[in-house]
Amino acid sequence: MALPQTKQDLTEERIASLDLPSGGWADVARADALARLRIMGLPTRRDEYWKYTRPDTLTQAETPKAAVFEAEDTPLFGAVDRLKVVFVDGVFDADASDDLTLEGLTIERLATSTVDIHWARDLYGKLETDGQTPVNRPLATLNTAFATDGLLIHVTGKVSKPVNLIYHRKSDTSDAILHHVIKLDAGAELTVLENGPASARFNGVMEVDVADTARFHHVRAQGRDHEIRTATHIFARLGTESAFKSFTLTVNGVMTRNDCIIELTGNDAIAHVAGACVGDGDFHHDDTIFITHDAVNCESRQVFKKVLRNGATGVFQGKILVKKDAQKTDGYQISQSLLLDGDSQFLAKPELEIYADDVACSHGSTSGAIDEEGLFYMRARGIPEGTATDLLTIAFLAEAVMEIEDQDLADEINDRIEGWLLRRRG
Repeated sequence: MALPQTKQDLTEERIASLDLPSGGWADVARADALARLRIMGLPTRRDEYWKYTRPDTLTQAETPKAAVFEAEDTPLFGAVDRLKVVFVDGVFDADASDDLTLEGLTIERLATSTVDIHWARDLYGKLETDGQTPVNRPLATLNTAFATDGLLIHVTGKVSKPVNLIYHRKSDTSDAILHHVIKLDAGAELTVLENGPASARFNGVMEVDVADTARFHHVRAQGRDHEIRTATHIFARLGTESAFKSFTLTVNGVMTRNDCIIELTGNDAIAHVAGACVGDGDFHHDDTIFITHDAVNCESRQVFKKVLRNGATGVFQGKILVKKDAQKTDGYQISQSLLLDGDSQFLAKPELEIYADDVACSHGSTSGAIDEEGLFYMRARGIPEGTATDLLTIAFLAEAVMEIEDQDLADEINDRIEGWLLRRRG
């Protein structure tokens, strides 16, 4: 079926605004992605999975301006022993980065890896392509075609410290497209941290292939610069007895869309995806999750909490698909919002699609105001209303934050939430 003319024009205008990288092993995947993008077209509000979120500013040719704010006094994850990899406006900054040598893994850049044969050739764009069924994800396809840089990380053992991807920006019109490919061999383990505003408009894709008995941990913090627009995709494939755990904190950003598409292909695999966001005013935050169970005795958890006020909007679209032979599946999904005023809204679309008969799957979604009894109890004991509200907010978000295995990282995230709430109250 031919694309509607308006959608075709939108797609071609965006393609014309970008330069297609060329040279090396990624050329075939890029050409395939460009062809697929022209067939599916960029998203509009008429697309089922975009009806709650306006994609206009993510798809238009011209980058919307976003003011650059001063850097934070205390860098996030600054107390963690980590390997730092820094990008500025989507460009790798070698001077600010650490030496990319670390036992148990190799790190290369997408932009400079132009050899004809590379391990990433079989993965780059592969998981993204598989993730297009049954739902089109054209922004990820655009990324595969036009990504200018990113990391190629091959993990061969248990890495002793996290790899921290730090995103800075200096331009109010930067338009970064980064694509990371991460391959974990059998028994390997890696933690990836991400933080920073990246660019005025950011399109990020991470493809993660987790082999048998491997473990992947991911903790991400988005925000700081409020006017930025962000669209991210994580595509993951899990082998037998492997584990994938991802947590995202979002505290600012006029428009944020985070997609996570996971396929459990090996028996006894575990996938946990969690998120917490606190939004104020002109703030739109969309989590869209799709987890496919295609193996026996696998577990998945989706835990998402949103705190919204002053007209902020939160969206959650989460699906658990259990295929016919995926018996003994344990799937859990919860999405909740705390609305601190009558102007904010939470839009939820939880889904279960189950074809196996020996499963334990559940989903729930709630939206409500602050606990008045709890607030009264705390105020009656001399706690000011603002402080009491913040404490109840932190307690509300706790279930999502608890999904982070490393307690030091969880403490850093809690400190960041408390700081944001304190600044808004002050």
